[in-house]
Amino acid sequence: MHQKIKASHPVSELSHSLAGIKLDLGRKQSDGSLSKVPVIPPRPQSTGTETRSQSAKSRNTSALQIRTPATLKTYEMPLQPFPPPTTPASGEVKSLTHRFAIQNGKVRDNTSDFMTFKQHYCLTWGSIVTMVKFLEKLMMNYAVPVAFVHGDKLADLSLEYELERPPSKDDLLSVLINRDDVEDVVFKPGRRFLGAHGKEVAAAEIQAAWRMHVERTKYLEYRKKKWAAGVIAISWIMHIKMVKVRHQLKQTRLDQIESFKIRSKKFASSWNRIKGSRRMVIHIPSLGLSQGIRDTFHDFNMRQNTQMSRLCDIKDPNVDVLFISPVPLSDETLQYYSKLLGLKLAIDSGNVDDQGDMNERYKIIVPEAIKSFPAHRMCLSTTLKYSPTTVKRIKNLIRGREAYIVPSVPHKDDLAIADMLDVPILSPLPEIAHLYSTKSGCKRIFVSAKVDIPPSEYDIYSIGQLHECLSQLVTENLDVVISKRWLFKLDDEFDGRGIAFCDVAQNMECYEWARKESQRYGEKWVKKWAQEKAFLKIHGEIPEILERFAEPINKDIYPDWKTFLDAFLGQGGVIEACPPAESITTMTVDMLIEPNGKVNIICCGDQIHADSQFSCWGISVPQSSIEPEVLNRACYKVAEACKARGVVGYFAVDFVTFIDGKTMGQKLWALDLSLHYSDSVAMFQLMTYVSNGKLDIKTHMFDVPPPALEKKTRKRRLLGQEEELPPNTNRYAVMSTRLLHTNLSVVHYSVFFQMCRAHGIGYDIREKQGTIFTLIDSFSREKLGMLSIGENLQGVLATFARNMSVIHQEISAPNMQGDTNFKAAIEDIEGILGTTLQNAEEDVDEMQEEP
Repeated sequence: MHQKIKASHPVSELSHSLAGIKLDLGRKQSDGSLSKVPVIPPRPQSTGTETRSQSAKSRNTSALQIRTPATLKTYEMPLQPFPPPTTPASGEVKSLTHRFAIQNGKVRDNTSDFMTFKQHYCLTWGSIVTMVKFLEKLMMNYAVPVAFVHGDKLADLSLEYELERPPSKDDLLSVLINRDDVEDVVFKPGRRFLGAHGKEVAAAEIQAAWRMHVERTKYLEYRKKKWAAGVIAISWIMHIKMVKVRHQLKQTRLDQIESFKIRSKKFASSWNRIKGSRRMVIHIPSLGLSQGIRDTFHDFNMRQNTQMSRLCDIKDPNVDVLFISPVPLSDETLQYYSKLLGLKLAIDSGNVDDQGDMNERYKIIVPEAIKSFPAHRMCLSTTLKYSPTTVKRIKNLIRGREAYIVPSVPHKDDLAIADMLDVPILSPLPEIAHLYSTKSGCKRIFVSAKVDIPPSEYDIYSIGQLHECLSQLVTENLDVVISKRWLFKLDDEFDGRGIAFCDVAQNMECYEWARKESQRYGEKWVKKWAQEKAFLKIHGEIPEILERFAEPINKDIYPDWKTFLDAFLGQGGVIEACPPAESITTMTVDMLIEPNGKVNIICCGDQIHADSQFSCWGISVPQSSIEPEVLNRACYKVAEACKARGVVGYFAVDFVTFIDGKTMGQKLWALDLSLHYSDSVAMFQLMTYVSNGKLDIKTHMFDVPPPALEKKTRKRRLLGQEEELPPNTNRYAVMSTRLLHTNLSVVHYSVFFQMCRAHGIGYDIREKQGTIFTLIDSFSREKLGMLSIGENLQGVLATFARNMSVIHQEISAPNMQGDTNFKAAIEDIEGILGTTLQNAEEDVDEMQEEP
């Protein structure tokens, strides 16, 4: 039996306290009586216009609400009747009169508070009754023992939802005075199932959960199948579209090739007329290398811009040049080339003051797509293809004029540009150029031309073929010193980077025995049966020798033999013997096959090396290492073999010459073939532009016009006085586009040229000798091209080396040397100087010995 609660204050005060506090019942004092409930001043009654949100805010922010002790949350005690109303203690009691209770899901409608509330809101009682029914249903569903309702808030809620949807659970709870206690009951897990029709609700909940599980499982399976079907459908659609695009691209390429052939035929038939008339040459110095090679260049665009001296084609009065630059050019660079090209009139007359303006004869255009693809390392032709504004401008410039394209390394996008512009290309098809520029492809050309090549094997694609071919080459060449070092060259590489070497003879245990065997058989050694025993022994040692002693040349790209071997077997390559001499000279001959089939030798020079002995850093022009007749004969043979395979345009052939230790005669081997416009051709154009000189192909001598004679009073020559010698018109040049020095970036070009003038580095227009620079990198300024012209080879080599030494000393400090290739180039030039001096002394001795 529950203890009867005694109130320690009047009933009216208890009624007042219900508005702001929760009942604190059952708290006994030490003497057994209940503690006194504090009296809280009543809140003013809310008006009928108060909204539900404002009511909730006042309920949440009220600091007068006190939670009922946990001991009374069971609500097992029967509700006590309210005492009769008494006179209020103050006048602000209106808000305390509209409170009533809902006990066990039913409103106590017989209490005076409820009756007063009903009477006060009699005009809107219909909507209030509806809200009361909602509250009763909520309390009954969750078996709430007792809830105290704030009548005014209930009235406001009924007005708000009179014409709207039914109130939510949160809205109904917002009108309760003891909301926290009711929420503890309502939100208790499983409480809904203890209310009215709890078993039915529980059964429905279980059924709904099971149906949800079954349907969700089916839905997830359906969604998985739908996703898979979507992926399959999209993949199939993409496959169909890709097949269609590939077919369209293939057809477009075929159309471009067909258009190229048609224009080439027309170009060949009209070449004689075009060559003698006004025309525009579109220079696109694009390196159309494979993507794998382009990705290995961190400064790929700078590498494409080494041929700025193509602008010198305007030396022909009938030629205007349109140069497509792969990099943006600064105003300082453009001004330099404007002044350099403006020297043409002064060079012709020999008078420095006769300078003109050649800006109308050439245009430099930078494609706008360069900024759109800063890190893609696309070749210039591809960049130009995606530059419609530039293409439109080129069309306007060549409209109504004869024009043709001169590329560098041909690319398939060169054909697309030619189609856009409707102009021919002075080059072979890209497929032909790439095929015969590979190491294996050029071997086919050389074999067909019947020129001497090193002992070699090509088209090697497997490790077994590599071991077998190397063993056979070593076996066949045991009687000479060729087999001591062998070179391995990748088919698709550039600038001598894909080369490895191995010293086979000095690491082979059976080498001496095999040499004795070859000497024992004598002339019969060429027979396979005589070589069989030695071949088997050599073949057994080759794999281990290669694994232990083979080394790549360029270890930045191929750090070890394994990496190089993977690339070698992936793209194919050749095995080649290294020349059997300590002193060798590599030469480059640049040639042109005109569209009508005429073959011209443009220039020839001896290579200068800096980074490695297999990479050409620069050349000295003209070559002076072999008889011109021998070299010309080999060049024309190679040109005829190229012409038979549809090659047209510029190409370069690399030769090596040395003294054969066995016959003591000079040998010439063809090494490499590059079917593209090279840096040496561009620099040679600059050489002819600033000197008005011409290369005599028969004698390999470069001559310039003699300086204009000054008018002097003719004097009578005295008896015994030597006659004045004519001026020397013979010129030599050393040229390079690969000068690299990182300290150049801290020096502006204006300061750099002032420094050069202070040290006497310049060009004499009258004497046609001196030094000219080509600016390659407008912004970082780390790379330069340099051309030095002089009257003899020794002098120009010394001048070139001195220029580099002076520049290095001026821009370097002891603690800031910078990255440069100046030192390696100077060392190689010094070695060439020693050789030329020795050869000069031998020539003098031979002349003295002659009778």
